[in-house]
Amino acid sequence: MRVASARAWLIGTTILLVAAATGVGTSIMWDRQKRNAVAIAMTGGNPAMAPPIFRKYGCTGCHTIPGIPGADGRVGGPLTDMRQRVYVGGVMNNTPKNMVRWIVSPPTFSPGTAMPVTGISQHEAKDLAAYLYAR
Repeated sequence: MRVASARAWLIGTTILLVAAATGVGTSIMWDRQKRNAVAIAMTGGNPAMAPPIFRKYGCTGCHTIPGIPGADGRVGGPLTDMRQRVYVGGVMNNTPKNMVRWIVSPPTFSPGTAMPVTGISQHEAKDLAAYLYAR
């Protein structure tokens, strides 16, 4: 009888753990989808397009960027929690329009910045901004 009872307890516990994990996973997925939708609406960009753009222009060599493998640069600041920051580049209010403008031409707004004009287009900058706001 003890083996049957232990087995029932184990099965019940496993079912509860799987249900809890599924619920958490669903919640995380829903939260990510919601953040992506808000970021798209804010910027007009597509976060899904950003990873290759970050690599193409070398952003990954200077910045730590969440969710981008190999983006562990230490030259520029980490691009984490951008949606919660007050300033972009330390000099502009953090708005989607300012984020895009900063990405396209940082020296325009901070002549002494180490961040160069990279050739990133306005459209690509919107994708990058959407990605950063979605994280």
